[in-house]
Amino acid sequence: MSNDQSQRFDYLNPSVPANLPHFEIPIVRATAENFAAYGTIVTDYEQHHVPITQWPHTGWRPVDAGTGDEGGYMQGNFEFWWQGDVLYGENLAVKDKYILGWCEAPEKARDDNPQPLRDKLLIWHANHHPDGGQLFYPLDNQPFVAALAKTGDDMQPEDWVAFYCDGSFGVCIHAGIWHEAITPLVPRARFFDKQGAVHARVSADFPKEFGCLLSIPLTIDDLLR
Repeated sequence: MSNDQSQRFDYLNPSVPANLPHFEIPIVRATAENFAAYGTIVTDYEQHHVPITQWPHTGWRPVDAGTGDEGGYMQGNFEFWWQGDVLYGENLAVKDKYILGWCEAPEKARDDNPQPLRDKLLIWHANHHPDGGQLFYPLDNQPFVAALAKTGDDMQPEDWVAFYCDGSFGVCIHAGIWHEAITPLVPRARFFDKQGAVHARVSADFPKEFGCLLSIPLTIDDLLR
């Protein structure tokens, strides 16, 4: 999406057409090896380094060493909760609140559904941060799924993979990695979040760009056998 198409998103009232197809992505158990192209596994979130990208320069003179990456960090809790068929998130570090997705087609989803079938998360939006990495650590050691893509601005739905994480570690994704926060496998979860203070965001709108919703599988029985 070029600069003249940039827009502000209404994350609590996303405009999503009805009857969109669902593009299901594969799920794998996260290991240090298969996660390496996307980021790093985090066991000590208080000490883990979160990279900040040095400010780019288009001329022939280089940016001085030790400059252009001095903006510091934003950090705090990132809270997630399911409400019926709807997954909400609130990033207290950057003071944003979102509807992250649904476990039912959004035109049928109800936040008062007493018996939701949470076997998938349908997402309408994703983003990446060119200015630095982002760390997510489960403060209650509950399992979660991180859906990611590493193919830059020409990302396609088939580039995505979901990583199952058992709650014994967190993840720190590299700058430029596509994501839509984290999907907890429990009704409510708290994560420690740390990211660059500039917090530049490059977004993709799946219904507008690809005519679909991305479907993140949340049934992990086959991975646990």
